[in-house]
Amino acid sequence: MWMTTYGDLITQILIFFVMLFALSNVDTNKFNLVMSSVQGSLGVLPGGRSLIEGEFVEEGLVGENLYLGEQEQQELREIGESILEIVKENGYHGVTVSLDERGLAVRFMEGVFFDSGKANLKKEAIELLDEIAPILKKTQRHIRVEGHTDNVPIHTREFPSNWELSTARAVNVLRYLVENHGIPPKMISAAGYGEYHPVAPNDTDQNRARNRRVEIIILSSSSMTQEPN
Repeated sequence: MWMTTYGDLITQILIFFVMLFALSNVDTNKFNLVMSSVQGSLGVLPGGRSLIEGEFVEEGLVGENLYLGEQEQQELREIGESILEIVKENGYHGVTVSLDERGLAVRFMEGVFFDSGKANLKKEAIELLDEIAPILKKTQRHIRVEGHTDNVPIHTREFPSNWELSTARAVNVLRYLVENHGIPPKMISAAGYGEYHPVAPNDTDQNRARNRRVEIIILSSSSMTQEPN
């Protein structure tokens, strides 16, 4: 009988030391990315800047991106860090940067670029685009501008539905970058997704505000092959 107790004790001691060993080898980078992803998923909070200083958010993939090679991932990271530095230096709010299967996504909440229900670029939006446009142009990668809304219907003479509103916003950002910063038209496109690509459930005012956004995507090589030449 004493062998049973002794065996249990030895097993528990072994488990204890295995746990100590595992905890002593925590991958700090992966842990930080987990925390960044959690913070990024919360979106823009009132009165604060939704940014991760240092390592930026990788949404959906922690520590690695299955869609990107190491060299391409590093290139996109460097671009993202440059954009975050501009955002930080100028004190812009409502901007996040992340890596996902599309490439590098720079997300701007509605209030950064547009007034509610409007598609005309605000003065602050123009200033921000002026700052980041040289980085976008230098990448020589295809860029897709995406417009998104919440699920609250809109029905005006200018915008009969959220499709028109989201598309008009994306096109206005595209035209500004092409006409004022010389981004080659063949390297940039616009898409309006209306309410159908939300980042949060449309069940609260805060979540609906998160869904009203424009995203500038610097496309990965795999995503670029899906764009027309």
